[in-house]
Amino acid sequence: MTGYGDAEGQLNGVTYTVEIRAVNNRYFKTRIKLPETVAFLEEDIEKLLRRNLSRGTVSYVLRLKNVSANVLFDIDETALQAYMEKLSRIASSVDIKCPIDVGGLLNVPGILVPVSPDEEKAEQIKRKVLSVTQEAIEKLKQMRAAEGAVLAADLDSHCEAIRRNLEQIRARSVSVLEECHRKLRKRVNGLLAEAKLKLDEEALAREVAIFADRSDISEEIARLDSHLQQFAESCQVNEQAGRRLDFINQEMFREANTIASKASDTEIARCVVDIKCRIDRIKEQVQNIE
Repeated sequence: MTGYGDAEGQLNGVTYTVEIRAVNNRYFKTRIKLPETVAFLEEDIEKLLRRNLSRGTVSYVLRLKNVSANVLFDIDETALQAYMEKLSRIASSVDIKCPIDVGGLLNVPGILVPVSPDEEKAEQIKRKVLSVTQEAIEKLKQMRAAEGAVLAADLDSHCEAIRRNLEQIRARSVSVLEECHRKLRKRVNGLLAEAKLKLDEEALAREVAIFADRSDISEEIARLDSHLQQFAESCQVNEQAGRRLDFINQEMFREANTIASKASDTEIARCVVDIKCRIDRIKEQVQNIE
């Protein structure tokens, strides 16, 4: 599910700003961007996100404001001195007079190194960042809840349409057997009239019973009706139900396929096509549910 949340807090004059964005994904993935000075918090932030969210691609960004330069980076004086000595030696060996730009050397990798806070300060930063992160997560969850209400209404409309089609199938399945009996009797009577033979009622009844057993869809109708009820109940629970809904949807599709294969009737087939279209739409929406 999509969503956005942001929050900020201050600690020792430094402002910590968190932005979290989530987009649809059937799995859970994170993209965490942190300043180098607080990179040690990545694992804790990852765990916090996983405790609160279970689906979606989550992009997390932490920014620092009002930070003095000496808090962020330090100069590796040993490395800087080594570079300067080498440059001076090279310049002397080729007799070139070239002033050394110390400011330019600061761009050389390894000269400026991030400052690691001590254990006490690191713990303070951790508590503050996780607190701000939780606040941003709550805002994101509120936005997702609003989207979830819209999704729930859409899913309910699809389920209601499936129920109507299922009622048509249930009503039609009763008359299909009678119609089959009439057609089979008419066809057999026609064939036997040409051969001047008499219809064996017992044999006809046996064939009709075999057809009825092979084309009986009452169990599939009952199971699909039960899946619809489970689906509706799962939508009402206040917990992460996306994967459960996904599984129920797969079972609904399986029952619809079985009904289509067993019921040799055009009206039932037409209803099954409508049901499968609705189930396919539900499948798309369920991927967006946490």
